[in-house]
Amino acid sequence: MTPPTGPALVVGCGYLGRQVAEAWRDDGRPVYALTRSRADELRAAGLTPVTGDVTDPASLAGLRDLPPLTTVLYAVGMDRRAGHSMREVYVEGLRNVLAALPPVACWVHVSSTGVYGQTDGSVVTEESPTDPREESGRVVLEAERTLLAARPGATVLRFAGIYGPGRWLRKAALLAGEPYTADADKWLNLIHLADGVQAVRCAESHAAGGVFNVADDEPVRRRDFYTESARLLGAPPAKFTAPGTPVAEANRRVSNALARRVLGFTPRYPSYREGLAASGG
Repeated sequence: MTPPTGPALVVGCGYLGRQVAEAWRDDGRPVYALTRSRADELRAAGLTPVTGDVTDPASLAGLRDLPPLTTVLYAVGMDRRAGHSMREVYVEGLRNVLAALPPVACWVHVSSTGVYGQTDGSVVTEESPTDPREESGRVVLEAERTLLAARPGATVLRFAGIYGPGRWLRKAALLAGEPYTADADKWLNLIHLADGVQAVRCAESHAAGGVFNVADDEPVRRRDFYTESARLLGAPPAKFTAPGTPVAEANRRVSNALARRVLGFTPRYPSYREGLAASGG
């Protein structure tokens, strides 16, 4: 399908959102970015900042003045320095933005595989139960439901852990030789930043809505991931210590089969091996 070419808005210009915004900018599209305090930085990057805070409805008046948008990417993150709860940001903030914007042809919402609660190492698809054990997962799931109740045609992307340049998981701890207190044989689900950007662009081109998992092709055990990480960093071999008391940690293998089949998503970095090698030290 031909991707849209009209104006786009990014709400949440963080690690992923900024990369998507710049990709759209490079396509020659007008790209607006909602920001609380980084207007000069975003303007220097060729984006059009819109000053506002998702937790403050009155501050979102500028969204009402935007030209008709073809796409909204909602990718808010949690800034604990701002003093808001996760629910205020992810759920109430989403409601505030929905109230400030008219319907758009394509709404892409960045969610998380944290909405799943499986701890048995099973394969998880979009049809699997969503019963998150952690409060963060429950808030993210409530945000999904809030969006789909208001905009049933939206696309929800449930992201695995994002890594890539500038975000090398546990880099400092590995370099320091610090042990990781966790079960080394439980599964991690990951997606390289570049493939996260691709997934958003595939979702926009598809524009038919739905819920999709965004992960690479190969879930990896912690032991293997951090062993390879340490090797590439030239760090001491990765070490693990078992938790003092048994913990029901997340332990699942997230399938990307639906995104591959429906969205045409094909990871450039199909596993952690290629992804880490491309992420720099």
